[in-house]
Amino acid sequence: MHFSRYPRVHLAHLPTALEPMDRLSAELGGPRIWIKRDDCTGMSTGGNKTRKLEFLMAEAQAQGADMVMTQGATQSNHARQTAAFAARLGMDCHILLEDRTGSKDPNYNYNGNVFLDYLHGATTEARPGTGLDMNAEMEAVAERFRAEGRNVYTIPGGGSNPTGALGYANAAMELVTQANNMGLKIDRLVHATGSAGTQAGLVVGLKAINANIPLLGIGVRAPKAKQEENVYNLAVKTAEKLGCPGVVRREDVEANTDYVGEGYGIPTQGCLDAIEMFARLEAILLDPVYSGKGAAGLIDLVRKGAFEGDENIVFLHTGGAVALFGYTGAFDYQGSARAAAE
Repeated sequence: MHFSRYPRVHLAHLPTALEPMDRLSAELGGPRIWIKRDDCTGMSTGGNKTRKLEFLMAEAQAQGADMVMTQGATQSNHARQTAAFAARLGMDCHILLEDRTGSKDPNYNYNGNVFLDYLHGATTEARPGTGLDMNAEMEAVAERFRAEGRNVYTIPGGGSNPTGALGYANAAMELVTQANNMGLKIDRLVHATGSAGTQAGLVVGLKAINANIPLLGIGVRAPKAKQEENVYNLAVKTAEKLGCPGVVRREDVEANTDYVGEGYGIPTQGCLDAIEMFARLEAILLDPVYSGKGAAGLIDLVRKGAFEGDENIVFLHTGGAVALFGYTGAFDYQGSARAAAE
């Protein structure tokens, strides 16, 4: 896998750290848990989409784009990172934001990622969360801009296409290189999975280098069968793009969707508990949409004995902590602080 064959803008802070979480491991009394800090990739507080956007935005430049468009939920980490890349590279950015939660909380609708979208100079349009084909909606708006003479490059939700997934095929090599240099045998890699690009890229990268590291995605939106189908289909296309067709089999794709709760972007109690546990034990901030639910799944699986006590489990942190400022109403600290003061 020679990634220099593909256009890329090198803006991410790489490699991201691979660190032990000893206090969390001790609290759970299970395997030794490590964290791959892809919340620290740079570009407007970082996150997993930065790796994808290095390839996507380079492709946009190669095509002479003067505007990029993407779509996502109101508190989309991907939208924020796309806006940041566009600002850095001198392009306009227009985003379609879908209301998937129905929240009327001003913090959710205007703070967190949304605030940073605007701060980076992006413009937005809202769409109701009524089952619209958001990529089709985006293409329709892009045609409107093209009719005005703009050269628009569109990026699917989550940056999840074969170009974007290159970022995580490359991340698989980075992770294994770090583990080899540390003498660390990784027994399982766990992460939150949604739009499929991160998991698809990782499974292709791990299989192509024969890493023999099982990969588990903790789903945050789709049912298990649909999530695994989406990941597998994208992994097949990504492997073809990399020149290693057939490297991924259907059984290589595993997603656990038991921790979605009421729906995408709606925190579960387990998610909120995981956010507090990571913050208080490891000073690591998770988000309520992706990494929080991924961590909730990991914690519950450890407690259920899904891993051996001497295993090394790596949790890939997909970032997104800025979304916490859109979800302050989910935490009762203000009331607790008042009670303490009284």
